[in-house]
Amino acid sequence: MFLDEHGNAVKLGRFFGSKPVIFVLAYYECPNLCTLVLNGVLDTAQDLKLTSGKDYEIVVVSFDARERPALAAAKKQTYVQRYGRPDGADGWHFLTGDELAIAQVANSVGYRFSYDETTRQFAHPSAMVVLTPAGKISRYFPGIEYPPREVRLALIEASRGRIGSTADRVFLLCFHYNPATGKYGLLINRVLQIAGIGSALAVALYIALNLRREIHGIAPQRMTKPE
Repeated sequence: MFLDEHGNAVKLGRFFGSKPVIFVLAYYECPNLCTLVLNGVLDTAQDLKLTSGKDYEIVVVSFDARERPALAAAKKQTYVQRYGRPDGADGWHFLTGDELAIAQVANSVGYRFSYDETTRQFAHPSAMVVLTPAGKISRYFPGIEYPPREVRLALIEASRGRIGSTADRVFLLCFHYNPATGKYGLLINRVLQIAGIGSALAVALYIALNLRREIHGIAPQRMTKPE
């Protein structure tokens, strides 16, 4: 259970079920890294042809249990305005929660953080996670910049082709995600399979056309009466 921007109690599962989710752990009063992470998410979302709320959800959870819904509401207002798509505003969700809920969700995605009493700041990694509609981890995007093309493909793959264009789905047949590079690369075996199927279909079509021509060419001669 968490609190949304209006202070209403919500289950995290409410944001899953039908769409893939871009998930971020960040605290709202972070003076450095968290803002860069959220800016990176915003930049990517602006470049995507997919629209939040319609094609996917963006869920941000503060890992500082001291933060309250008022901070979440202010943060949401800032990023929704900068996102610039009125029809996508409902796809952004900024949550706060208690230590137990935060620890459970952080552990579920392998996110580690600790509070530094000296600097009065949290030490934490920077990353964005793409989750399937069922809440399973699909892709990690470390750092503060997230290539729109890679994120788009990750969302389409996480949705199992329910979003995106036909061209995107065909593209994913020939490309696969390489965790070593963090990018989608050409899957040569799949390409050869598709090429082989295409060649077989072309040969079958050629044979069929030739058979049809022979049948139509011979039939009239058989029907001609001898003089």
